[in-house]
Amino acid sequence: MHALALLVPSASVDWVSDVLAHELDALSVSIEDADAGSDAEQPVFDEPGVAASPGWRRARISAHFADDAGATTAAAAIVAADAALHVVSIAHVEDQDWVGLTQAQFGPCCIEDDFWIVPTWSEIPTGARQVIRLDPGRAFGTGTHPTTRMCLRWIAAHGGERGVAWPRALDYGCGSGVLAIAAARFGAREIDAVDVDPAAIETTRTNALANGVALRVGMPNEVSGRYQLVVANILAAPLKLLAPLLSSLVDDGGSLVLAGILDRQVDELCAAYAPWLALRPSAHEDGWALLVAGPPRGSRMA
Repeated sequence: MHALALLVPSASVDWVSDVLAHELDALSVSIEDADAGSDAEQPVFDEPGVAASPGWRRARISAHFADDAGATTAAAAIVAADAALHVVSIAHVEDQDWVGLTQAQFGPCCIEDDFWIVPTWSEIPTGARQVIRLDPGRAFGTGTHPTTRMCLRWIAAHGGERGVAWPRALDYGCGSGVLAIAAARFGAREIDAVDVDPAAIETTRTNALANGVALRVGMPNEVSGRYQLVVANILAAPLKLLAPLLSSLVDDGGSLVLAGILDRQVDELCAAYAPWLALRPSAHEDGWALLVAGPPRGSRMA
């Protein structure tokens, strides 16, 4: 395998990435701040459609190809299209155990006290009493991201290991299924887990089986009825668009738990849900906020 490294101005990042991936047959394309580690580094925390900053001044794009000919041809094509782009290097890359490398980056994660998220390939830590075994596969949700941790802590704090805390619960945008599994562990009886990504649906089913948890897993259009708990750990933009739908799914006296929201986005999310639910910040971690709503205002939407 050979890797092509390019130095690209911010304005050219999108088209260069698209050409490498879709026209020049790159096996993979990654983008990082070319100034990382220097005084010119610019941390950027945004999401598609709601960018609040111009982004990095320049990026380093790395593309992997099956052989040297592919990498060299791609380099020539990119520079021919824009002479301002700079080829940093074309280098041979040793074959590696990518699965092993990925697993090495994800180890047991303590949520609180004796509640742990433990990868299926790791040993359970001594003293861990409440454990969710997890293989994230290609889906989001390892338990290590602040948004996931905040959701898990809320579920653990408001659920219970005995009795039924929530007769029905919904994990909307389930990813790896970790939140749905946690809801089951802490008192939910009937749990639906939905996602638009088929890989997430497959991963959630696998993780539910590994944890001995019964979930109904499928696409969002399969959701019906109302729930005493609705949790959605996505991003601010889709959460705003989903405000009428998610609000309508919360039963009287139920709770809506939203994550994937930056601290600076709290006010706009609260405003988006205000016609139906009164959202309030429940937790903050590393620039992210957890928003929670209780019983809805007024009548329900059909």
